[in-house]
Amino acid sequence: MKLNVEHSGISQEAVMAHSGAVAEIFKTMVDRTAVGAEFLGWMDYHEKQNPEVFRQIMALGEEIKEKAQALVVIGIGGSYLGARAMIEALGNRFDPGENPGVLVYFAGNNLSGVYLEELLKVIREKDIYVNVISKSGTTTEPAIAFRLIRRLMEEKYGGEARHRIIATTDASRGALRALAEEEGYRTFTIPDDIGGRYSVFTPVGLVPMAAAGIDIEAILAGIEAGNQAYRHGGLEDNSAHQYAVMRKILLEKGKNIEILVNYEPGMVFIAEWFKQLFGESEGKELKGIYPSSALFSTDLHSLGQYIQEGQRNLFETVLTFEALPRDVSIPWDEEDRDGLNYLTGYSLNEVNKKAFEGTLLAHVEGGVPNIVLRIESMDAFNLAKLLTFFMFSCAMSGYLIGVNPFNQPGVESYKNNMFALLGKTGYEDLKKTLEAKIHG
Repeated sequence: MKLNVEHSGISQEAVMAHSGAVAEIFKTMVDRTAVGAEFLGWMDYHEKQNPEVFRQIMALGEEIKEKAQALVVIGIGGSYLGARAMIEALGNRFDPGENPGVLVYFAGNNLSGVYLEELLKVIREKDIYVNVISKSGTTTEPAIAFRLIRRLMEEKYGGEARHRIIATTDASRGALRALAEEEGYRTFTIPDDIGGRYSVFTPVGLVPMAAAGIDIEAILAGIEAGNQAYRHGGLEDNSAHQYAVMRKILLEKGKNIEILVNYEPGMVFIAEWFKQLFGESEGKELKGIYPSSALFSTDLHSLGQYIQEGQRNLFETVLTFEALPRDVSIPWDEEDRDGLNYLTGYSLNEVNKKAFEGTLLAHVEGGVPNIVLRIESMDAFNLAKLLTFFMFSCAMSGYLIGVNPFNQPGVESYKNNMFALLGKTGYEDLKKTLEAKIHG
């Protein structure tokens, strides 16, 4: 993967001026003296983890593929976004039968009765397994979904249901751990020292990926390649840290909105994962860059006008691939009524690449700095390396702007209000205060 900075408006000298700060921060990460160091376990998780865990995950993936048509993944935030990102990027969305694994449905990531009722109707007619992912087992959205889907599983499979439910949860405590031990569910552990948004390559993400048929060994190889490239404090040859520095420089220039741009529809949930990673890690103490995303060329017909000529408070980080798994060529047409014969002989991916190049030049000329990440191929190895790149970048970026990249205190505000308005015990006084505000 190559970091192309020539269109960013940032000089190499400006980046390298941060070498000392980056080296000092990274030293505190390695020796675990940094703020939030208790959540740095993702940095060396795969070296410390018993390889048997990964073998168990791969074996479970084979079992699910043999005995089921679908896997239902119940989780929210980091408990589902990473897996969904990888599955959507590497799967065939129009012909699921061509995918090497089972269908994967996601539940517990919203509070929509419409969505869940539709899902329940579909899975009643299929042989399924369920993977419920929650450290506590009491997070509202997944807990509600699991209550309903668990009842369906017990009605459908009776005592066999316990063999089709996998709980990914805390090692020793919490409501889900207690239930799993009582019912005899198979379990995988969410490490105590890895927060949800950094957990994509723990069992949290790997179990659903294995069921979907993604090559777990290629994922592990991509992580290792990423660790070798980004797990050191030198700035000159560490593109993850260079990217973190560039984001800081652009923020100081008033560029407080970042648009992660993709040209492949399969990458949309990679962008959703990115937004949680950077949004929860940086957005606190009135600091941070607002993470956004766009799918081009689709969004050039909606957001393109604003990006080209709107406020100059944004920059783009563009993901582009050197090789893609599929393509289609544009044919000759005798009548040429659409005027496209000049494209005969081009493949659609080649046209898409020219759209990228033309858009890059237009936006830069319009005053929008662009950082380009050129990725070798849209495959499991390179996407695992990409997500590893973003995790190292995000941690460094948070430290550079002066926040703890591993907490999310603001997330609790809406939860407390929701609990109070729903009448949860212990929130009676807050309920009165909020209802007075709502009803005047």
